[in-house]
Amino acid sequence: MWCHQPIFCLEKRLINLVYSKRMFSFRKLAHMYRTFWLPNNPVPPYDHVCQIGDPVLRTKAELVNPEEIMSDKIQLIIKKLRKTMKGYDAVGMAAPQIGIPLRIFAVEFSELKKEEFSKEIIQLREISSFPLKVFINPVMKVLNYTKVSFPEACESVKGFSALVPRFLEVRVTGLNERGEEVEWHCRGWPARICQHEMEHLNGGMFIDSMEKGSFEFPLWQKVNTRSGRLYLTFAPHK
Repeated sequence: MWCHQPIFCLEKRLINLVYSKRMFSFRKLAHMYRTFWLPNNPVPPYDHVCQIGDPVLRTKAELVNPEEIMSDKIQLIIKKLRKTMKGYDAVGMAAPQIGIPLRIFAVEFSELKKEEFSKEIIQLREISSFPLKVFINPVMKVLNYTKVSFPEACESVKGFSALVPRFLEVRVTGLNERGEEVEWHCRGWPARICQHEMEHLNGGMFIDSMEKGSFEFPLWQKVNTRSGRLYLTFAPHK
């Protein structure tokens, strides 16, 4: 644009140039700061949980060669699986959720976690605590075909939940992290957790089994009271 005041226009251009350089430098510095602590091109097994849409969550997991269970590779996967599950304060996690399409899952429900529920809910949902259990190449057999529906959530569908019907009683067999044969007969809440993780190993998710129309964001009320200022983090708890 032609200007009647060439000196003023020259000053304005210089100011804009300096400002744009400062903004560029600030943005570049901010980007460098944000990415400094992040690994370059992270590869699985991840320290974070894969989110719905990631193809690994829709892939049927492959069997683990029993002879490789004590290998550094499989032991690292198990270690990462346990670490990530604990970091997200989850009660179960399958290998596909950390980017590994192998038939491995871990579950744990501590007494401390149990205290988060009321006595009425504990009784209604048949909630019981159990120590950390790792299953490799698990096989599940339904022992009681009665189905009950209760809310479920998943770290791979962050922030949402739904009512999901599950079998009341199952038996899970497989190998543990030491390659030993293990068997677990579980009912109620533990059985629900196992079915949830088995679904992951078959390329499924709880949204595939949920009751139609029950899918929700449990914190919807907070979204309203905070005028939409509610933020979800996809990183593990510190």
